This record gives sequence, C-alpha cells and structure tokens, in this order.
Amino acid sequence: MNKRILLALGLIAASAIPAGAVSLSKTYSYFSVGGNTLDQIENELARHGPQVKTSNKRHPGATQMEFTTRLGYAKGTTTFASSFCQLAEAKVTLKVKIILPRWSRPRKAEQDVRLIWDTLASDIKRHEEGHVVIAKNYAREMERAMKAMGRQKDCETVLAKAKEIRSRILEKHDKAQEQFDRVESVNFERRIMRLLGYRLERMEAARRAG
Repeated sequence: MNKRILLALGLIAASAIPAGAVSLSKTYSYFSVGGNTLDQIENELARHGPQVKTSNKRHPGATQMEFTTRLGYAKGTTTFASSFCQLAEAKVTLKVKIILPRWSRPRKAEQDVRLIWDTLASDIKRHEEGHVVIAKNYAREMERAMKAMGRQKDCETVLAKAKEIRSRILEKHDKAQEQFDRVESVNFERRIMRLLGYRLERMEAARRAG
C-alpha cells in the first residue's frame, strides 16, 4: 500500500465564481483478483495491482488525485487613486479516483481465506480513503491561504502569489501522504491481526446467539 500519489493541478483565472468550500468528486474503479489460497491471491495482487509512475511496483490499491483551483479577481482603486487587485474568491476542486481489488471468491477457497480477504480488502479501502481525507484537509488549507492573501498592486502579482501558495501547500501535502504511508506500513501486520481477531469474535458471538 506504499505508493506515490498521482498529483495534477490546474490554475484557472475566472472573473467571478460563487462562494463555497472544497468540492470533492470521488469515483471508484476495480481490478480483478483470482486465486484459492493466500499465496495465489498475493501473486494476483502483485501481477494486476495498479502501478504508479514513480514506482515500478504494483500495489493492492491506489488513489489518483487532481487539484484544480479557480480564482476570481476584483480590481479597484484606493483613496489615493492607486489601483489594486485582490481575490474575490478562491475555490479548490479535488477530483479523486480510488482503485481497489475485487476478488472472484472461487468456491474452492477455504473459509479462513475468505475471512482474511474480507479483512484485507476492508483495510485497503480504509487506507485509500485516508489519503482522500489528507488531500481534503490540504485543499481547505490552500483555499484559506489564498483567500487571506489580501490586496496586491495588480492581478499578475495575485496570480504569482497564488501559484506560490499552491506549490508550498502541495509540497506539505506530499510529505503528509508519504508519512501516512510509512506509518501504515509499519503498523500493517499488527492492524490486520487486530481486525481479524475482532471479526472472529463477532462470528463466534453470532454463532452462539444462533
């Protein structure tokens, strides 16, 4: 699940746009995984998992993100007849595509393999959704920083400062995503064992109640 997030950002100048918070568009796509045993499933993930541009490795899941920022300008003059430009609005749109595995669940697969797969698939989805939460937080930070820019001498300066803010916050975003992957990787085995234990307890409780 360690990976580099794919990032793209467009900066579009607009005359006027309505106020609003970060807009999120999220879609899911799936790749097929076969196999009756855990070893076979692992091999399938290694063969068919998504591959990102910054790595030759394949991963059990991936998240692709695109940040787009729309800027609305407002021009005016001061009491001393000097002109200025400022942002009337800054709106960040986050477009996300989450890629997840889908197991064919062959009839020959043992019950414990099915249990482990359900646990693993759930954790993969949770992990990818965690990347989205991080991206949303930094998209909000980007909006706030741009809105707080204040008056500038001209709109070219506004655009230049907006680009600087974008680059600085995206750099922080990348580092936060990488740190998230590192922490998740270190805790992976412990987390999966805890989740498996919890699912087994629920199954045993349901069996006794039945």
